[in-house]
Amino acid sequence: MKPLVSIIIPCYNCEKWLAETLESALAQTWKNLEIIIVDDGSTDNSLAIARSFESENIKLIHQQNRGASAARNQAFHESKGDFIQYLDADDLLASDKIERQIQLLGDSNSEFVATGEWARFYKTPSEAVFKSQPLWRNMSPIDWLVCAWEGEWMMHPGAWLVPRNIAEKAGFWNENLSLDDDGEYFCRVVLASQGVRFCQGAKVFYRSGISGSLSASKSRTAWESAFHSLELRTSYLLARENSSCTRHACATAFQRFIYNNYANNVPDLIRKAEDKVEFLGGSEIKPIGGPRFQRLAEIVGWKSAKKIQLVFNDLKQIF
Repeated sequence: MKPLVSIIIPCYNCEKWLAETLESALAQTWKNLEIIIVDDGSTDNSLAIARSFESENIKLIHQQNRGASAARNQAFHESKGDFIQYLDADDLLASDKIERQIQLLGDSNSEFVATGEWARFYKTPSEAVFKSQPLWRNMSPIDWLVCAWEGEWMMHPGAWLVPRNIAEKAGFWNENLSLDDDGEYFCRVVLASQGVRFCQGAKVFYRSGISGSLSASKSRTAWESAFHSLELRTSYLLARENSSCTRHACATAFQRFIYNNYANNVPDLIRKAEDKVEFLGGSEIKPIGGPRFQRLAEIVGWKSAKKIQLVFNDLKQIF
């Protein structure tokens, strides 16, 4: 019998996009599917839209608002699939995405996880341009994490296909995290596997530019979550391999956190990150910015340049 795939969709106020997302799940060429939607206390019309799709293989769970991680955990608890496909309620899967990855991994006893191609779009998926990235290849767990953190590369949550046995080893999503909850979770997934297998042609479309999205959050809670996620991720990697290579990747990740958040009025988190960088042996990466930022940084230093950049961006939003 063909393996069952559980497509897990957490949903909070996604009435504009949920139907299209569900249609992309139903259009999969791999037909042995169950789709589990968890409405996380939506205040718009999302719940009604989800109910209109309920069927024998589409299950709807409604809960009070507890966050995306809690919604995913509830769905995983209810799921029966041999493979797990996470899909946000505003993103889209190519019709053959899951089938390609199952063909690559083989049966559900695989000790490997699959990734695929991903690209952003803002209005229609036809805008998406799939550009090869360094993570788009087969790698061992350690090499994959080092590559991701050294170069600040990401793998979209919908691009993964995870055998259930690996998902169970990795454990549940951390419900104490908001921003970068996926980074922390998939770090554990990678380390619970024997390696990552990249599947050419298995595509996911990442809807971007949504006002109020978690990835664009600029709250104190979001920054604390991102820092805690980074602390956890680096501790997992170093527990597996504490080498000059892994320590440098961890130091680079903390240094990048400093650059990205220096002007965000979180001096306590910056100090903690600086202590981590020093303890891990330092990182030589430089702050990223356009030509104007780089010229300004040469004159006043990168810290002052970051503050000036933040003020300038705030003024642009006002005027």
